[in-house]
Amino acid sequence: MRAFVIFAGLALIGAMTFTILSFSAAPAPGPVADKPSTETLQDRLKRLPGDYRGWAQLASQYVDQARITGDPSYYTKAEGAITAAAKLRAGDDAVLTGQAALAAGRHEFAEAVRLAERAIDVNPYGAPAYGVLADARTQLGDLRGAQRAVDEMLDLRPGVAAFARASYAAELRGDRAGARKYLEMAQDDAWQPADLAYARYYLGELALHSGDLATAAGWYAKALQAYPGYTPALAGRARTAALSGRLTEALDLYQRVVERLPLPQYLIEQGETQIKAGRPADWTLLKAQRKLFQAAGVRDDLTWAEFEADHGDPAAAVEHARAEYARNPNLVAADALAWALFKAGKPAEALPYARKATATGWQNPLLKYHRAKIEQALGRSVKVDAGFDPTLSALARFS
Repeated sequence: MRAFVIFAGLALIGAMTFTILSFSAAPAPGPVADKPSTETLQDRLKRLPGDYRGWAQLASQYVDQARITGDPSYYTKAEGAITAAAKLRAGDDAVLTGQAALAAGRHEFAEAVRLAERAIDVNPYGAPAYGVLADARTQLGDLRGAQRAVDEMLDLRPGVAAFARASYAAELRGDRAGARKYLEMAQDDAWQPADLAYARYYLGELALHSGDLATAAGWYAKALQAYPGYTPALAGRARTAALSGRLTEALDLYQRVVERLPLPQYLIEQGETQIKAGRPADWTLLKAQRKLFQAAGVRDDLTWAEFEADHGDPAAAVEHARAEYARNPNLVAADALAWALFKAGKPAEALPYARKATATGWQNPLLKYHRAKIEQALGRSVKVDAGFDPTLSALARFS
């Protein structure tokens, strides 16, 4: 879900060493005036190992790198950095926010809420903590609580990260116009190429999920103009090509995508496009990624519930979906459980979850398709969107 990638701004994309950025409302301790502005955060911490806010900032940037690169080893590095910070000043709001960000990155959303709320108690003016809180509450299905956190963030620090969260909150309640407005505000506010690419990419996603492939392709192209290395926009181009029937072009693009960023979402999209083109899908790398994420402490039953339901064992899909929904009862988890139960031959049990997934008015074509198929199986007269391609279902999921 896109809330996972907007914690600290996307200008960190591709960075393997981190420059010093403002992490919270208060300044980091220690003199810096006699140092060059290009000093990396790692260099600063070698010089000032007692800079607990620097360690917390490094931890959060490692979390961002894990999300951006798909390399789960960054979570282990983040844990080391935030442990160092906590040993120095456990109750600091920046340290607590870094711990919350790591918990959210590992899909421990209840723990992320607890830590973010502690950070806010310490410093009610720390915008990053509200961002983590909004993300975690969204994943726990608490959309009202998430909206309150987004509103606080907008008041404290309006900008790309806050506008992006506001856009997602609007989208989840079915307000596409509002979602587009906030992304346009994010685009207007963006001054770094990666932030500009981010806003344009999600403008493309909004168009894609409304069925306007031409507009979507235009936004993806503009995102790549702003930041040629922005892999999500390249994946967007692959999606529009696949959904337009240009399967050879799509597969060429997906190959470039997964070579850069082998995230499970992209690997599944590639596999489905291969199947659509009459070629066998190879899930070897996908399953290897699963083991890597598990080893890094990331629990992701959602991805495996969706994958098993569409490409594997429905019983396993139900098991994963129940586990995910028990921890994180959000709209996507409800849909995953509904679809897994349907594929396991239990449409009556599936329908309440499908209703919950579509209850907010979110105009997600995949959720609508799943509910329609479940209701059809129960003998109800419902219309299935003729324009939705169920063989490319992963392309309708938010990356």
